[in-house]
Amino acid sequence: MPEFVEPEEVEIKPEDLKIDFFRSSGPGGQNVNKRETAVRITHIPTGLTVASQAERSQESNRETALSLLRSRLYRLALERSEQERKGVRLEKVKIEWGNQIRSYVMHPYQMVKDHRTDVETSQIDKVLDGALDEFIEAEIRQVK
Repeated sequence: MPEFVEPEEVEIKPEDLKIDFFRSSGPGGQNVNKRETAVRITHIPTGLTVASQAERSQESNRETALSLLRSRLYRLALERSEQERKGVRLEKVKIEWGNQIRSYVMHPYQMVKDHRTDVETSQIDKVLDGALDEFIEAEIRQVK
């Protein structure tokens, strides 16, 4: 059974939930095919669905499913905040052989190519003197 996280920050409105009851599956027993003890809860705004049929009573299955839904909503909120945080800063690349940012070709022709943005220029002397505005603007356009 998965470990549930009980975050107090996650608030679930009752009108955002769709709760379905159904007959639990599995090996026999006195309640199988007679009582609808299994619970399926759908969080309408996110589309997340959780189900529980481990317990014999409908109420305990509902509590288990709500706990699991809170845990998944909390994890979803953490992932979204992480994505927002990553979206602000640029992607970091490991510094390894073959992961170069720019190529400088000086012979037989002159060209500077930025591998992140695919910007090329033949004004190699200006780039070596520090005129990197063209590459910086292309990187900013790519991030947006």
